[in-house]
Amino acid sequence: MVAAGGLGDGRVRSGVGNRAVILAAVLAMIGLSGCVSAGITAVADGVGDVGTFVGGAPKGAPRQVQIFVASTRPEGKDRAPGIGGAHFSLTTISVPPGHRTGSIERPSLGSENRLEDFVLAGRRPLDETAFRNEIASHISGRIGSNRDVLLFVHGFNTSLDEARFRLAQIVIDGGFNGVPVLFTWPSKGSLLGYGSDREAAMASRDALEHLLETLAAEPDIGKIHVLAHSMGAWLAMESLRESAIAGHPDLDGHLGEILLAAPDIDLDVFRGQMARLGSFAHVSIFAASNDRALAISSMLADRPRLGALDPSNPADLKVIKGLGVEVIDLSRDSVGFIGHATYAAAPEIIRGIGAEIGAKRPEDRDTQAVLDGTEAPADRLPDPHAPIVAAPLPAPASPASTLPAPPAAAVQPPAPAAATDVIR
Repeated sequence: MVAAGGLGDGRVRSGVGNRAVILAAVLAMIGLSGCVSAGITAVADGVGDVGTFVGGAPKGAPRQVQIFVASTRPEGKDRAPGIGGAHFSLTTISVPPGHRTGSIERPSLGSENRLEDFVLAGRRPLDETAFRNEIASHISGRIGSNRDVLLFVHGFNTSLDEARFRLAQIVIDGGFNGVPVLFTWPSKGSLLGYGSDREAAMASRDALEHLLETLAAEPDIGKIHVLAHSMGAWLAMESLRESAIAGHPDLDGHLGEILLAAPDIDLDVFRGQMARLGSFAHVSIFAASNDRALAISSMLADRPRLGALDPSNPADLKVIKGLGVEVIDLSRDSVGFIGHATYAAAPEIIRGIGAEIGAKRPEDRDTQAVLDGTEAPADRLPDPHAPIVAAPLPAPASPASTLPAPPAAAVQPPAPAAATDVIR
C-alpha cells in the first residue's frame, strides 16, 4: 500500500472500486466527527503483565489489545480542556469476536457487551520511568518489525474513548505486531470546538516531541511509525519539526513511515516542516479534493489545506510533485457526506499499511533474540506472522484488575493491497 522506497517522487495513487475502503480504514479510523459513542463505564485499574499486545482467542471469544497511552488531557477526565505534562498508562481494550474490519462496534442503546462491543477492559497508570521500563520490557527479545512502534495521533473532535478504540482497531485490522502507542491531546470532542482544539493541539507539541525522543532513546526499539489524522497531522509534523531543530531529524535513526490522513495543514506550513525534516522523512498523504471538512477549514483560513489537494488539477499536481511526498488520492472513493474519514471504512487500506510497516527486514535475517530465556537464530524463531492462539478474556463479570497477560503470540498481517493508478 505504502511503498517502502521511492517516497518523495511526487507519486499520486488513486483508489478503484472497493479500494475506497482502504483509505477509510486508515483515515476514518481517526475520524473527524468520531464514530464511537461517548463515555464508557469506569473499571478498576488493571492490565496484564508484560506480554504481546494482541491476545488471540478461540472463535466466539473477545480478543484483547494492549496499548500504551501518553496523554495531555487532564488526568481522570475525557473531554475537558487543559494542558500539562503528559501522563501515561497501559490500557487493555477488548475487541468483540464478530468485529468487522474498518468498524468500531459500540452499543447504540443499553449497556456495552464484550461479545458485541469494543470495551475498556483495564487501565494501569504509569509514571514516566515505569512507562519507559514497560516499553523496554515489551520490546525485549523481539526482532525485526516486531520491535517497531506505531504512534497514533488523533484529530479534531475526538474523545479519549474514540482515540483508544481507534488505535485498537488499527492494530487488529492492520495485523500490527509491534508496540502500539497513542498520543492523545485534550480535544473537546465537539464540532463547535475547532478553535479551542487547535489551541490545545498547539500546547501539546512539546509533550509529543518529548514522547518521540523518549521512544527513540530506547536502545532495542526498531522504527517509530507515525500515523496522524486531520489536526493531529499538523501536531505530529510540528513535533517532528521541533525534534529536528533539536538535532534529531530522523529520531536518531529510528524514524519510520509518516502517514498523514486528511491532514489539516496549510501548504506553506507543511513546506517549512518538510524543509526541517529533509530527506529523513518518508511521508505519505491520504488526500481527497471532496473532503468537506477540509474545504471548510480552507475557507476559514482562506488558505489551501494539504489534505484537499486535487491531483486532477494541473496546478495541484505541480504542487504535489514539488513536496517530496507520496500522495494517495481518495477522491473517487469518498465515504459519507463529509468524506473526512474515508480511510477508516476501507479494509484494504489498513491491511496494506499493516503489511507495509510489518514487513520483515533483510538486515534482521541473522539477528538473534531471546525468547523464554533461550537464545536462538532469527530463522529458527517462531514465525511472527503465524496465526495467534490465546485464551479468551474472563467473563464480563470479572473485574478488570484480574485480567491475565495475553500470551506470547503473533498476529498474521493480511497481504498488502496492490497499488493502483500511480502517476509519476
